[in-house]
Amino acid sequence: MTGFAKKIAVVSGSRAEYGLLYWVLHDLQEAKGVELQLVVTGMHLSPEFGMTVKVIEQDGFEIARRVEMLLSSDTPSGVAKSMGLGVIGMSDALEQLAPDLVLVLGDRFEILAAVQACLIHNIPVAHIAGGDTTEGAFDESIRHAITKMAHVHFVTNELSAQRVRQLGEDPARVHSVGSPGLDHLKRTPLLDRYALSEALEAPLGARNLLVTFHPVTLEPGESVRQFDQLLAALDTLDEDIVLWFTRPNADTGGRGLSARLDRWFASNQHRARVYSSLGQLRYLSLLSQADAVVGNSSSGLYEAPSFHVPTVDIGDRQRGRLAPASVIHCEPERDSIRSAIAQALELDCSAVSNPYGDGESAKRIVAVLADLPSRDVLLKKHFHLIEAPLG
Repeated sequence: MTGFAKKIAVVSGSRAEYGLLYWVLHDLQEAKGVELQLVVTGMHLSPEFGMTVKVIEQDGFEIARRVEMLLSSDTPSGVAKSMGLGVIGMSDALEQLAPDLVLVLGDRFEILAAVQACLIHNIPVAHIAGGDTTEGAFDESIRHAITKMAHVHFVTNELSAQRVRQLGEDPARVHSVGSPGLDHLKRTPLLDRYALSEALEAPLGARNLLVTFHPVTLEPGESVRQFDQLLAALDTLDEDIVLWFTRPNADTGGRGLSARLDRWFASNQHRARVYSSLGQLRYLSLLSQADAVVGNSSSGLYEAPSFHVPTVDIGDRQRGRLAPASVIHCEPERDSIRSAIAQALELDCSAVSNPYGDGESAKRIVAVLADLPSRDVLLKKHFHLIEAPLG
């Protein structure tokens, strides 16, 4: 590696984000002259969300620092206080590790806390997956805020690159690399149907739906109502369809959704399975075997198209995000969801092309990091006007 960055800290706070980062972490760990400093925080350190830090260690990554920040509360006050703890913990970690650059992905509040600490410590930030739009969650504002605090931008598609440039970022620092989550399709051998059933400790059904529903953080009080509508729609499905749930993230209102799911599951154990975290291998293997993805998770737009699996995208949480023809958008109402699921189960997605890349993102990201200018150059940003100034 010939650039200035010798110590690269990567921050991860959730199962989904770690899955997207896996091959980037792998390639950084293998790169000559690089010291990878992996910082884990958020849901990774919570038994409630599967204590997924153990998965990271099992994958062979050494954890440089653990930053505890999650309070046992998903109220706005609880989440805001968790962010404050995150800034404090990340500040301590940055002082101890002294990285040359911090690499982050996405738009969760744990990542915002980390980037705020980097800003004050004068540590350059490289951000993956900026420029997307998701109009139904405050993740939208977090993502754009991180863009303005970041110094290098790895976007997943050209439309997102355009948005980042429109935010005033230097086009020379915006790199369209695709989604690193798709690298698994080329580099991770998935489990076949038999091995997957063994790993899940439950048999696959004749037909299978992979269901994930996260809180709709910009619509207070709506998350539970919309989830109830989804559960009501699932109640109308044929009995031969097995429903595989992953629990919601640690967002505002997430625990309320989990409690609703537990009550519904108590009467549906014959046709449903619920997991706090499937891990990347089981999740992608199940996705490859599923007849459709249902809910409002970004994986239905990012990864599912590469498996030619249809997605029922409910409500506004992912509204505005680039979506291929395999994605069916529907209103968060029982009849609309039921109709969309029926359409998805008949949809032929064999010709669908994924707009988020070709599975070579990690290599592109590491190559760009190898050629970065000096830290002093990176830290001095200028607002790049797309149009000539007035007057």
